[in-house]
This record gives sequence, structure tokens and C-alpha cells, in this order.
Amino acid sequence: MFRRTSVFFAALLIAGGGVAGAAEPPVSVPLSLPAPSGPGQVGATTLHLVDGARKDPWRPDAVRELMATVFYPARSVRGYPVMPQLTAKEGKLFGETAVIPHPELPPKEDWAATMTHSRLGAPVAGGRHPVVLYTPGLGDPRTFNSGLAEELASRGYVVVAMDHPGETFAVEFPDGRTRGFQIPGDPGRTPELYRKVIETRLADARFVLGRVLALAAGQNPDAERRPLPNGLGRALDPRRIGIVGHSAGGAAASEAMHENPAIDAAINLEGYLDYIEGDLLPIAAEGTRRPLLLFGTEDYQKEYPRFGRTWRAMLAKSPCRVSESTLGDASHWALTDFASMAPQLQAAGLMTAQGRNAFVGAIDPAVSVPTVRARVVAFVDRYVRRSF
Repeated sequence: MFRRTSVFFAALLIAGGGVAGAAEPPVSVPLSLPAPSGPGQVGATTLHLVDGARKDPWRPDAVRELMATVFYPARSVRGYPVMPQLTAKEGKLFGETAVIPHPELPPKEDWAATMTHSRLGAPVAGGRHPVVLYTPGLGDPRTFNSGLAEELASRGYVVVAMDHPGETFAVEFPDGRTRGFQIPGDPGRTPELYRKVIETRLADARFVLGRVLALAAGQNPDAERRPLPNGLGRALDPRRIGIVGHSAGGAAASEAMHENPAIDAAINLEGYLDYIEGDLLPIAAEGTRRPLLLFGTEDYQKEYPRFGRTWRAMLAKSPCRVSESTLGDASHWALTDFASMAPQLQAAGLMTAQGRNAFVGAIDPAVSVPTVRARVVAFVDRYVRRSF
């Protein structure tokens, strides 16, 4: 399932492998993402979305502006360039900032060297395709679940992954500006900041959903009106919409479905369903009549029992509409692209076994990646593709 890269050869040298005088571990290795397993090819484009009616919560002197990546089924990819997971500027900023809260990450990794399996600007496959919104965890760039987005796109979905500027380690805008993490404190310890994060993400999701509907109606929502891939607007089916989120994005995805009847179903990839002081999110307090998947990891949920309390409350309120899955021998970021990236870093000697386990657990990516993809695909196939 994985493409062979020099990371595995580097691991042989680091381990000794009978080679005398083995070199020091490299400061950077090329990381690969598992290819999508669906039958279709994948295209991608970016959108610069500006909400002129809203002040930016982390920069009140400016209006709110977002970046989104759209992954979609492509009619043909010949001659179109492969999209990097991060731009050069994003990769540099991510490397400088992500290591502060995550010292397990190597300090000099070239994060812009990782390529996706999507082709920028490729023409869109014909027909109307269901739409899935994606909101990442706190700090993570929107493309750090490219593998899952590409899996869905290869199976006929249009995936719109949104950044939340100010809450992510790195985002670049079309004019070359970059923006890093700007929350003035720790949202995990400060109730008012955590509430502001959730409120901001809900407002972002509402805005992005509105821009998606405008795109489906034939408009170009990009702030600079940059050309869109041929057929993109016609490809979106506004009658079939789901949302997926990881961590804080999982909490926001759940609540976004609760407040917006246009969203048919939601997947919460290990996000709390309460606020720090204990108040449940409205969806957990009131229940839901639409399908919600709570998907977590064994190790992380053992470490943070808050999940059990809030997820049990959700299940008790809506036992017929909420389902729960647990990925065994795994931790929090096994639900993202780090599922495959962390083991590669460990194999190259750039991440310790302890660091790898803290990130993704001991689970083999040959197990975790297809398991997560299969569970997500099965859920959206049942509740978004066919809707109800």
C-alpha cells in the first residue's frame, strides 16, 4: 500500500545493517502519503475566501479570510502538476512552530517536500458529486488529512478542507502572506479561549458552506476570482452534504451539523463534546436526529477520560442516530496523515518510539490507514451519498 522511499533505506543505515561507519541520521527525509484506493483520479484546487461581514477573532483589525483546498474526482490528470501537501512557505513556518507544542517532531524536517496524489487544476469528472467539508484539529493545517480527502475524492466525493487562520501553525494566502498560530494563550486550559475557538470554527464552517452552495449555483467564490478547474461548480451536489472534523474540528463538525439542516451527517474524529468548564455542546445536551459517528483511539481515550463522559452523554441522548468506533492500539493523530508519517520518521531515526506512540500509537499504518478510511467511507456512503 505504501510507496517505497529513501526513508526506508535511511533506516537500514541507521540500524547498522552491517555497514561500517554508518552516517549520522539525516536531518530530513522525504515522507510519502498512502495512495487512495478508490477507482477514480483526484484533482485539487485552492480557494481564498473572504468574509467581509466578519472581523477576524484573532486579528480584530482585519476581516476574516480563509483558505480551503477542494479535492474532487478528476476526468483526467495528464499534464497537471502534483500538489504538495504544504507550500514552501507553509512548510517552513510549520517546521518552526509545530515543534514547540510537539517536541517529538524533528526540528529540521522539510515539510514542504511531501507530495499528495492530487493534480492541481485537473478537469472535474462529470456528474453531480456529494460534498464533504473537513475541519482540522487545533494547529493542524487543512491538508494534514489529505489521505482521507483523496480517498473520498477517488470514490466520487468533493471534499472541501478549510483552514482556521490564527488557529493553525501555517497557512499561506495567494499574495504570499503567511499566518501562524496566534491564539493568545492555551485554549485547553482557558475556558473563554476554548469557547472562542469553537465559536470561530462554527462561524467558519457556516461561511464555507455558504461559499460551497454559491459555487454549486455557478458562482466563483474565490476572492481574486482565480480560474476554477473546468466543471467544478457543476460537480457539487448541494442536496448531499456531510462534514468531518478531527479533534477540535470534530467538536465543531458535530455542532455544525446540529445547527445547519443542510448537513446530512457528521463524523467526529476524537473531539470533545463539551466546553472546558463541563457544559455540554448543544448537540450532546439536546441530541440529534441526524447520523453522527464518534470515532476515537484507544490510547488517547484512556489518557483523557473526558471523552467517555461527553460521548456517553451524546449516545444516551440519541442512541438510534449516533454510532461509536474505536481504533485499537492507536493514539490521537492516527486519525490524520501522521498515521503513516510518524512511523516513517521513526524508521529514519528522526522520531523516537515514545514520540511515535504519543502521536499515533504502536499500530501499524498498514492497519490504521485502511481501517480509518474504510470506516469513514462506509459511513458517508450510507448517510451522505444516498442521503435520506
